[in-house]
Amino acid sequence: MTSMTKTVSGSKTPGFLQQINWAFDPVSYLETNHQKYPDLFFTQAASGNYPIVYISHPQGIQQILTNDKKLFLASSETNDIFRPLLGDYSLILLEKEPHQQRRQLLAPPFHGERLYSYGQSICRITQEVMNRLGVGNQFTARKITQSITMQVILEVVFGIYEGERYQQLKTLLGKMLDIFNSPVSSAFLLFSALQINLGSWSPWGQFLRQRAKIDELIYQEIAERRANFDPNATDILSLLMSVRYEDGQPMTDKELRDELMTLLVAGHDTTATAMAWGLYWIHHLPEVKEKLLQELATLGNNPDPMEMVRLPYLSAVCNETLRITPVAMLTFPRIAQEPVEVMGYTIEPGTAVLGCMFLTHQREDLYPNPKQFKPERFLENKYSPYEFIPFGGGARRCVGDALAPFELKLVLGTIMSNYELSLADNRPEKLQRRGLTLGPARGVKMIFNGKRQQKSVMSQESLVSSH
Repeated sequence: MTSMTKTVSGSKTPGFLQQINWAFDPVSYLETNHQKYPDLFFTQAASGNYPIVYISHPQGIQQILTNDKKLFLASSETNDIFRPLLGDYSLILLEKEPHQQRRQLLAPPFHGERLYSYGQSICRITQEVMNRLGVGNQFTARKITQSITMQVILEVVFGIYEGERYQQLKTLLGKMLDIFNSPVSSAFLLFSALQINLGSWSPWGQFLRQRAKIDELIYQEIAERRANFDPNATDILSLLMSVRYEDGQPMTDKELRDELMTLLVAGHDTTATAMAWGLYWIHHLPEVKEKLLQELATLGNNPDPMEMVRLPYLSAVCNETLRITPVAMLTFPRIAQEPVEVMGYTIEPGTAVLGCMFLTHQREDLYPNPKQFKPERFLENKYSPYEFIPFGGGARRCVGDALAPFELKLVLGTIMSNYELSLADNRPEKLQRRGLTLGPARGVKMIFNGKRQQKSVMSQESLVSSH
């Protein structure tokens, strides 16, 4: 620590006003502070037991994420906001050795050959959901993508394909997540003082009732699966049931329940939001849509999912979607364990430091004209994991960081290859708080114009020259 280090500055607005601004208009709150403090700033936006600093400079983010467990602790206490939704034994609520062990158990189903085996299911489910739409129907993109990701989660994660429990889970999970659909209702997650059960008419009372019904169904599924265990099943619940900790013990029912809820909430809602934004940007910008259709046409009819996910322009469109309209705003908090210098600033022990992915993705020095949707950025540049950071990083990096973009590419590629859609109006869609994340304020209103006429295959050479 040098004598020349600076003290982190921040807004002088009273803390309770910052908290209200953060709860109801987080985009405005972050952008206003970023203009004054472009690299990092002290914030009183979140209630808690720690002073808080948000960092948007990739160098600072790299420093806090690569010093996990040394200078900075990823404490479970700082993630208490997730406890009512996910439970005590969620990966997000664990720390140190238990967290590391759980990540090792969870990693295999989300990578490698397992991931590839999910590809055909994702494409099939996408077409099943889209085929329910009638020509001329107006629909909300986010509702459709939620249906797709919910079905993917129930099949791929739970291994449930049909039946009464499938339908009940689908309905109840959708209702529970919709409770926190607006900035106002999101306050019940952000401020624990509001978490009072005032009966079925109150948001928190509704949430607790929905959660209890979902828990009952999940525990029924776990019990039946244990009684009739299939060692050849490839769904994630079966795989988690078969794994063992180092001492030979399996995961308990409660651990399984909390991890399934984590995958449901984190893997269904967030991915659906990203897909809705992707459909918005593709149809909002005709030149993007045309380039994407040309690239998809090179695969011909019924393309192999693995060929689709390797398409460079489709990948660039998905990355630019995650950059310009990110679902998550912040990395998980890290607590400074001792005085530490970050980019010439002093971070005192006990300070919670969070990387602000939202602001990193809006930095002019990394992304010129950051408000412009330009997939070519990702074809012309290679960004570091601290410059493009949609899934966080370090010891707390999202466990679905491979499955989410895989699913995003396949769903957008399948929809664009097979269906004609258009935006219902030309009004710009805006980012709005949805629970602990950001989503499109109006959900992206679209019109279903029917199935797409299959085009002849275009050569990769002519596609490259057209770019």
